[in-house]
Amino acid sequence: MSPRVMLIFAVLVLIWGSTWTAIRYQLGVEAPGWSIAWRFVFASLAMGLYARLAGVSLRLAPRDLPLLLGIAMTQFVLNFLFVYNAERFITSGLVAMIFALLIVPNAVLGRIFLKQRVGGAFFVGTLVAGLGMVLLFRHEIAEAAGGGSTVLLGIGLSLFGTLSASVGNLLQASRRASHLHAAQLLFWAMALGAVANMVIALPMSGLPRIDPRPEYWLATLWLAFVGSALTFPLYLHVMRAIGPARAAYSSVLIPIVAMLFSTLLEGYRWTGTAVAGALLAGLGLVIALRGKSGAQAPSASKAASPAR
Repeated sequence: MSPRVMLIFAVLVLIWGSTWTAIRYQLGVEAPGWSIAWRFVFASLAMGLYARLAGVSLRLAPRDLPLLLGIAMTQFVLNFLFVYNAERFITSGLVAMIFALLIVPNAVLGRIFLKQRVGGAFFVGTLVAGLGMVLLFRHEIAEAAGGGSTVLLGIGLSLFGTLSASVGNLLQASRRASHLHAAQLLFWAMALGAVANMVIALPMSGLPRIDPRPEYWLATLWLAFVGSALTFPLYLHVMRAIGPARAAYSSVLIPIVAMLFSTLLEGYRWTGTAVAGALLAGLGLVIALRGKSGAQAPSASKAASPAR
C-alpha cells in the first residue's frame, strides 16, 4: 500500500473501532431499526453537504438507481439490522469476530466478479489472523458453546450481516460504480438506506420512541458524521485502491481497537491469550498486505478519490 492508503486504513480502523462502544449507547429505548435510520439520515445530510462543497452534482442517471438501491439495502440496511439483532443473542465480541470473516467473501466475490486475484501470502495471512481472532475471543467462544439455539441464531444473523456487507463492498468497488463520485454514490445510498430502515422499522417496532438521553444522541451523531460520513468515502477509496479483499482486513483489526477503547472506558482486562491473539491478527495483516494484489484502481480516478 502507498503511505496515503496506509494512513487512511489506520484512520478507518481507529474510528470504526470506536463505533462498537458508541453503538452500545444506542441500545435501550429506541428500536434498532430507528436508531440505524437516524444514523443514516444525518450521514446522508453530511454527504450532501460534502457534495455541494466539492462541486459534485447529485443528479443521477436512471440506470444508476438499481445499483444505488442495491448498495443501500446490503450495506446500510441488512448489514446493520443483522448485526444489531445478533447482539441480542451473543456478545458484541463474538459478533466482531464473525464479522472479521468479511475478508473471505470479499476475496471470493472479488475474484469472481471483479477479476481481482489475491496471492498465497493473502491466504497465509488470513489463516494466521484467524487463529489470532480465535485466541482473542476464546472466552466469548467458550461461553457461546453452551448457549444452545439462541447462540446459533446470533451466529447465523452475524454471518448474514457479514455476507450482506460483502455484497455491498463488491457493488461499491465494481466498475459500474466507478464513474460515480464518492459523495454522489454515498449520499444516495445512505439516503435510500435511511428511508428503507424507516419503512422496515415502522411495522416491526411501531413509531419511533425518541430516546431523550443526551448520550444516545451524541452517540448517534458520532456514528453518523464520523463513523459513516467520514469513513465510508475513505473506505471506498481504499477498496478501489487495493481491492475489497485487502480492504476488508480492517474488520480484523477493528475488534482489537474496540477492546482497547473498552480497556480505557470500561475496565476491560487483557489476558496473555488475548494479547497473543491480537499480535497474531496483526502479523496476519502484515503477511496478507505484503502479498501481490490484483486490484486496480478504476481509470476514472476522479470518481475514485473521495478527497477531491
